[in-house]
Amino acid sequence: MVILEPHHRSFPPDPPADPDDPDTVAAHEWAAFAGVRQMSNHWDRPGWTDRTRAYYWLLEFATPALIAQAQRCQAALNPLPVDPIAPDGIHLTLGRVGLTEDVSAHQIARLAAAARDHIPRRFTLQAVPMTASLGAIRYSVAPWSPVLALHQHLSRAMERSGIPPLSPGAHFRPHIGIGYMHRCIPADQVRQAIEPLRQLPPVLAAVDRVHLVRMRRVPSAYQWDTIHTLALES
Repeated sequence: MVILEPHHRSFPPDPPADPDDPDTVAAHEWAAFAGVRQMSNHWDRPGWTDRTRAYYWLLEFATPALIAQAQRCQAALNPLPVDPIAPDGIHLTLGRVGLTEDVSAHQIARLAAAARDHIPRRFTLQAVPMTASLGAIRYSVAPWSPVLALHQHLSRAMERSGIPPLSPGAHFRPHIGIGYMHRCIPADQVRQAIEPLRQLPPVLAAVDRVHLVRMRRVPSAYQWDTIHTLALES
């Protein structure tokens, strides 16, 4: 079991009182966003260049209802300086494995094999419209427990494969992004645009596999090649 802890680099910095209750998570993250005064440019990130390639664990979402609602929200937010995430790019990032020059193909193969051993069971997430962080528009999600358990499992598989583990699960804040800010604006403008979208109903999204990908950044988007796909236990 992962015990969540406050962390200044997480958003929100403090974890919710009940990370498995959708209403609690949604209210907590909206309250945290209420304290943001200025939205940042998501793409102004040190360490990423056009040549950067890195391995990540992530969940992909092709649920038609989720994609349709995300596109509805993206259309409503179109007046804002937001780069929408394409329908085939909706995802939940579980963590970074490492730069491609730091992790060998042999280590990646060992990692995939280690992660398949005793992999957790599949689960269903509830995507709760709609909130934001410092530089992105996103869904809150719940429950967190199965996501945290999968994160912990993958991190331990990395250690067994000779790769440094993922960032601590205690600091992890699961979410599903729908768009990235491409310039700085007052956060009040974003809150005004998002608030009507928070009345939309939650959407269920089944999670039955996890992907190990090689990610790159292109203008206004992330793209990746899937290296391994691991089915979760039924």
